Amino acid sequence: MASVYDLKPHFQSLLRPLVGRLAALGVTANQVTIGAVVLSLACGGAIGASGGAALSLLALPVVLLVRMGLNAVDGMLAREHCQESRLGFFLNEIGDVISDAALYLPLALVAAPALPLLAGAMVTVFALTEFAGALGLAAGGGRRYDGPFGKSDRAVYFSVLAVIVALVAVPQWLAVAALWLALFLGLLTVFTRIRAAITGGETDG
Repeated sequence: MASVYDLKPHFQSLLRPLVGRLAALGVTANQVTIGAVVLSLACGGAIGASGGAALSLLALPVVLLVRMGLNAVDGMLAREHCQESRLGFFLNEIGDVISDAALYLPLALVAAPALPLLAGAMVTVFALTEFAGALGLAAGGGRRYDGPFGKSDRAVYFSVLAVIVALVAVPQWLAVAALWLALFLGLLTVFTRIRAAITGGETDG
């Protein structure tokens, strides 16, 4: 199934010179991972504290792009510069869940303030997509990245939603429909990753 994640090798190629310089400066993968989480918390906090001010919403796509870059950088530092560690694995997996919740929960509450349970359910499902992906390792295979709504796909989807909400008077039904669609795609991704782990399909990376 096609995913924005398929573009990752090209993204990594662009970042490789920067990664080499960071490694030479002594920057570690774990520091980059923590930095991505802090950035996400700051952006999500700004959206929540401002009540969804247009400037904070327009900052979300920029933060998501930077976060994607940092996520790629920490992985490359770990794999290509001998920085892999058990602590790094946990920081990476837990950090992704925290970052998703920090960014998407405030946005969902701004887009559909009358449906906090929908926002909470959506973020919970996103956490389950990462949990299902990591459980591929426990099942004896690799980390799963399958499905239509992985981390990179969510970043693109919510970047577009944030810009629309910031610039256009979005009808409430449309905002709610967007959140329900995200919830559905998240559930489909969980199912896809579990099925792939059980059947032993190849991992995407």
